[in-house]
Amino acid sequence: MKTIYVRFLSAFFGLAAFAAAARAQEIDQIIVNVPYEFVASGKTLPAGTYRVHRAYDDRGTKVLAMTSFENRDGVLLLSSDVSSTRDDKPAVTFQHVGDQYFLSKIETADHIFTFPVSTKPAQLVALKKQTSPAASSSSGSN
Repeated sequence: MKTIYVRFLSAFFGLAAFAAAARAQEIDQIIVNVPYEFVASGKTLPAGTYRVHRAYDDRGTKVLAMTSFENRDGVLLLSSDVSSTRDDKPAVTFQHVGDQYFLSKIETADHIFTFPVSTKPAQLVALKKQTSPAASSSSGSN
């Protein structure tokens, strides 16, 4: 009976150590706090803390997942360009158009992911907010 118990504990701790080691090797993962509402992949996300990581285990993938800690809302991001980096300075870059922020780049310790911001949708969003319908004045009739 003791032998079974010892084997069970050994297997449990071995699997736990393996899982921790595999988790530690996850590349391109960062935690970022965004202080304002922003647009990523056409979806408007609220300000908050986000976990960014590769959507798939394949190191060659250009797809990242961005998930909110607060409400578990998220989006998949398809990068147009992925390049290696030697700087270990994770960062997130936004393009500011009108009063909207558009996600344009994510830098992890390993790679730089670029997300194109189409100027047409960005301009439309900015124009929509700038050209809200003016209140019409009405004159009284006799």
